[in-house]
Amino acid sequence: MSEIDVMIEDINLWQTQMFALNYPDHEAIKSDLLKAIYANQEQQTMAVESEVAIDAKHGLYESKLDFLTQPIPAVRNLREFVEEMLGTVATAVNQEFWPPGSIGKAQVTESWYHITQNGGYHDAHSHPNCSWCGIYYVDAGDCEIVTRNGSNRFYDPRFCADQYLDAGTAYINSNGFWDFQPTEGQMVIFPSYLKHSALPYFGQQDRVIVAFNSIITLD
Repeated sequence: MSEIDVMIEDINLWQTQMFALNYPDHEAIKSDLLKAIYANQEQQTMAVESEVAIDAKHGLYESKLDFLTQPIPAVRNLREFVEEMLGTVATAVNQEFWPPGSIGKAQVTESWYHITQNGGYHDAHSHPNCSWCGIYYVDAGDCEIVTRNGSNRFYDPRFCADQYLDAGTAYINSNGFWDFQPTEGQMVIFPSYLKHSALPYFGQQDRVIVAFNSIITLD
């Protein structure tokens, strides 16, 4: 048989974009931020003060959904940085779909901390009523990627992608989830529809994060 020279075009559709970055002022605000978080924890009357999906959370403390509104310099600085980064991400992803010259402006609508203790975890979930979300690792504790200790796991959003399994679907079935290594001072930003979980955490030191949801408008 003769060889047939065929050009096959590679078309990638509906990819999910996530972003990771380091907060340059982490060391400067970490101590004050932890003080604010633990001061709030001491005032909590229940472990999950947000009262959201209580049964999906175990061995952790969660604040009300307004943590980044506190008039504390370290908290205010973190919020300003978060909103700047969210606006940058949203602009980069959406600019070709916006009117020319438009810039995205982010507003954090909900924010909370998690203090996860030995054996704690958070089941799979997504975040409604917002467009971009994020997690900031204030103190990663004893998190470790090799054993998946305390990692955040993100799940394939393609609904029914695994409804049929054969050799031709190996590229889907081998990538059903992706684990992110919690690293102190790092922030991960992701679209709100993306399901994720916090895998069981085992350690003597608390795993402390600040999470947030946002909406985007055009400036």
